[in-house]
Amino acid sequence: MGNLPHNAVSRLAAIGLFIAALLTAIVATSVSTSAQTLPEPRRLTVAPGIDAAAAAAMLLPARRYYAFWNTGDERFAVEALAPDFVDLNLPSGRPQGPEGPLVASRAFRKAVPDLVASVEEAWVAGDNVISRYRFSGHFSGTFGDRKGDGRAISFDAIDIYAIRDGRIATNWHLEDNLTLLRQLGVVSP
Repeated sequence: MGNLPHNAVSRLAAIGLFIAALLTAIVATSVSTSAQTLPEPRRLTVAPGIDAAAAAAMLLPARRYYAFWNTGDERFAVEALAPDFVDLNLPSGRPQGPEGPLVASRAFRKAVPDLVASVEEAWVAGDNVISRYRFSGHFSGTFGDRKGDGRAISFDAIDIYAIRDGRIATNWHLEDNLTLLRQLGVVSP
């Protein structure tokens, strides 16, 4: 900036400070808005001895994961899952680690593009969060070689998350796949 007059340098510095302050405000707003829009369980039970702040801290990664399943937005899964995340009952053909749920969500959303996941109940106990989801939508996409006809789907799932360092370290899950496969027309009622 050797050839610029002093007042031009001062103006550039002021503009730089203004832009930095604006970016800081935008980031702070998006973070607080994001936290406010994370799904809450409809019913919550917290084990005795866990105070409200500890329960909220345990629930935060679970709520991010709820948002992932509800929206398909993969950034929520990346924020929720530990880098060394382990699926304790990994389905055949699904990659282990954080990539596994991303693959599962993409495949499921091909079949049910309007998928919605609500969290009916959650329990916080020890270092675990247990969640009961209800998944719903319409089979208007494709499932394998089967083309959807718009029929409604609705089924439940249960997840048990071990929370470590503010992230989901492991997950054990059970989905009502029989109900889902019947609704998709893969299995006869």
